[in-house]
Amino acid sequence: MEKFSIAVNIGAGSKVSFELTYEELLKRHLGKYEIVIKVKPKQLVRQFEIEADIFEPQEISMLDAQATFLSRDMTQFIEKSFSGKKGRVYFNPTIDQQQACPTCTKSLLDGDFKIKYDVKRDSVCDLQVVNKHFAQFFAPKNLKNMAKNVVFVIDISGSMAGQKIRQTREALLKILDDIKPEDYFNLILFGGHVKAWKNFLVQATTANLQEARAFVQTFSLAGATNLNGGLLEGIETLNEALEADPSLRNNAPIVIMLTDGEPTVGETNLAQIRTNVKNAIQGKFPLYNLGFGENVDFSFLEAMSLENNGAARRIYADNDAAEQLQGFYDEVANPLLTDVEFRYPKDSIQALTENRVKQFHEGSEIVVAGKLTDHGLRDFKADVTGRGAGQNLVTTCLVDEEEIEKSLRERGHLFEEHIERLWAYLTIQQLLEKWTKANSEKEKNDLSAKVVEVARKYKFVTPLTSIVITKPGDPDDRIAIADKPGEAPLEAIDIPKLSWIPGFLVISLPTVDGDPHFIIQVPEKDDAICFNINEEPGVVLSLIQDPDTGIIVNGQLIGDKNHSNGKNKNTYFGRLGIMNQKMGFALEVTPQNITLRPGMKGSVFSWMDQVTLRQRGVTVTILPTRKLVVSMEDGATVVVVLHHVWKKHPVHQDFLGIYTVDTHKMSPRTHGLLGQFFHSFDFEVFDVRPGSDPKKPDATMLVKNHRLKVTRGSQKDYRKDPWMGSDVSCWFVHDNGAGLIDGTHTDYIIPRIF
Repeated sequence: MEKFSIAVNIGAGSKVSFELTYEELLKRHLGKYEIVIKVKPKQLVRQFEIEADIFEPQEISMLDAQATFLSRDMTQFIEKSFSGKKGRVYFNPTIDQQQACPTCTKSLLDGDFKIKYDVKRDSVCDLQVVNKHFAQFFAPKNLKNMAKNVVFVIDISGSMAGQKIRQTREALLKILDDIKPEDYFNLILFGGHVKAWKNFLVQATTANLQEARAFVQTFSLAGATNLNGGLLEGIETLNEALEADPSLRNNAPIVIMLTDGEPTVGETNLAQIRTNVKNAIQGKFPLYNLGFGENVDFSFLEAMSLENNGAARRIYADNDAAEQLQGFYDEVANPLLTDVEFRYPKDSIQALTENRVKQFHEGSEIVVAGKLTDHGLRDFKADVTGRGAGQNLVTTCLVDEEEIEKSLRERGHLFEEHIERLWAYLTIQQLLEKWTKANSEKEKNDLSAKVVEVARKYKFVTPLTSIVITKPGDPDDRIAIADKPGEAPLEAIDIPKLSWIPGFLVISLPTVDGDPHFIIQVPEKDDAICFNINEEPGVVLSLIQDPDTGIIVNGQLIGDKNHSNGKNKNTYFGRLGIMNQKMGFALEVTPQNITLRPGMKGSVFSWMDQVTLRQRGVTVTILPTRKLVVSMEDGATVVVVLHHVWKKHPVHQDFLGIYTVDTHKMSPRTHGLLGQFFHSFDFEVFDVRPGSDPKKPDATMLVKNHRLKVTRGSQKDYRKDPWMGSDVSCWFVHDNGAGLIDGTHTDYIIPRIF
């Protein structure tokens, strides 16, 4: 699901209309095109309507619409009609029809509104050419299904325990019911060790299927994750079968792998695993990787699938996970052709999108697009070849200029733009796939440049681009509304004359700021503890490190302007590195700039920008109050405040304060100078007595089995007022927090910010 947000302040009594234009390439799925509209008004709506007008030059063959939130007798309120090239769906429930019950104010409208249709496309020769751009749609009918050689490689490591393994078993049992008698199959299980159900492929006879069902119901979980071993065993099983029995070469070979985590035993280097798998498959068959749950390294699975002619799919650990698994199998269960290729005259076309497909499945569709050269239209043709069940497909498609002109008259300018934008969309998607599986930084940079070039021209938002909105009359005041989740830096595309006004955020402790650097609030005691870390400017400290969520925050110290060794010891944070290793996210913050993906030509923003960026589960917001908010999906939020000092101040310079929100979402293994205090701990203060300063009494603190001398004081908290701060009473722990922090403060000194 793509997500973005725009916030606008609206004057009292004003009337505002919002219009969202969303462009989507519908892909043929199990024989139908599907549009899904999420319906969640959360209240009764006086005038609620969904109206869909459909135009298809190939003529509509079927049209249906359903709503998950309507009972069977309520579907009568959905109007559906189609004739020839036009179709219409209309849904306009009254207030009474929206009510969950006759006296309820709660809305019944809560779920998916789905529109499904198909077109009369009987030929591979559906070739559309407009303004030197062409698109060929490939969905032939009356082809016989090919038999399959399918190997299932299943993760049974300890992390699959509980609901995951139950849903996997349930899905495998349903898939075994759907395997056809002419198919051949095997099951490979991997935990700490690899176990094959059989040492070879077996035919899907009644007896073999029954034995496989018994095996699925009884296998047990097995420790660690030898992903490399499991995959290579599955690939070798398929290769050996094709070598031993030439008749199996007429079947469509497939490897399907399911895992929920990263490799922990055997070969664990992800780059080496990709190399091993690619060398073993050698382009002979596709690999489909299914990533179960949120903790899986999906980018690794996706890259490995793409470089082996397959695809990756994330399986969400919801109640319908078994249906998701079976649904994916249904997509690849009926191959019609292998080694499909579209051939065009070399001197007639340029900028062709992917024209070779390893396998074509029933109910799907292949779309190839490109540009024509100046002399390519008159003699333009396309040859399509492929290998099917007992027969090979060979056909030639010629351009019908009369039919093209007729379509243009029917649909007008919209149709002209559609073909060109379809080419641009496919080009961007396939460049992104190449970027995902690229190994060298130079190759990634070259592909990024090509993506940005096409995206800028056609105004597409991609994982390598974002939209930058400029306020009217203020070209320097930029706001970015980011792309769909990705792992690459964001490149700006300017779109003028839209306004955006940010909200505000209330922040909670723990905090790190100027001297003293650390203030730790202990809610159970309604009290706070504070301590300094006295080190030289340039020292980098580990502040937060959570190995489970991947979140890391490091900070580098700066000193006063007149700081010299052995004299002035005032130090502050002047540079922060905020990372999430699992999300491929890195942000460098200084009093001057905020840099996304530092060291990789990432986007650079100033503290004067008003910006919201989203990238693969991470949201970065720069607020005009000199606050930077970094929210990591379901994890904690990190807030950085810029403390701005008078430019000509003789001593002090600008520095950074760091605060955390929702620290309970961090894992119990979180550590670092700040991170170790994210979870509750106990302390006791007694023997309060006069100190050297009459206003600051001393006391004894019992904490972590240590008796410490502490001093009561008042320190500045800049959370709500970055300029003046507010006073916070706390017990100050001397000697760099000795006895309060785990180990000594030098244990937290690291060599560099990233």
